[in-house]
Amino acid sequence: MRAGARVGPGCSVAGLRSGLMASTPDVETVERVIAAPPDKIFELLADPRRHRDIDGSGTVRGGKGGAADTPQRLALGSRFGMSMKLGIPYSMVSEVIEFEDGRRIAWQTRPPIGGRLAGGRIWRYELEPVEAGTRVRESWDISQEKIKAVVRPARKRTREAMERTLARIEELVTTTAQS
Repeated sequence: MRAGARVGPGCSVAGLRSGLMASTPDVETVERVIAAPPDKIFELLADPRRHRDIDGSGTVRGGKGGAADTPQRLALGSRFGMSMKLGIPYSMVSEVIEFEDGRRIAWQTRPPIGGRLAGGRIWRYELEPVEAGTRVRESWDISQEKIKAVVRPARKRTREAMERTLARIEELVTTTAQS
């Protein structure tokens, strides 16, 4: 594990030790090289108020709760809520469980009620500086999902949404850089 990496409960220490996460039966991963520095991309990911802007699934509606309830910048242990809609409106509460400033952030989502019975998927972003900019890897990790049989069928659709998310991130950070 890199010096300075902080890990919270529920994260994959094995994944941290082996470097970047790869696709497995419980983890779907997409990556893209973006012509922007890691810090600029990380600032976008670490701002939960911008998650609707980067969401490639179209399900994120915005932060749940008032401005005082939503952290401006995430850190290890930060909790934040999101209003969602997939056919019907619902909400999720997330906790940052992995954090390495400028390099790695992951949050685990659960419903606000019944979190011990459902939820548990992890959304992870890993940033690696490369010659052309930054390799951004997004992972959808259901290894701790309470009811895997319910979410596994969404894998293909989730992968497609993740690819759109990385395209949105690229558009946001490269358009801003050129302005």
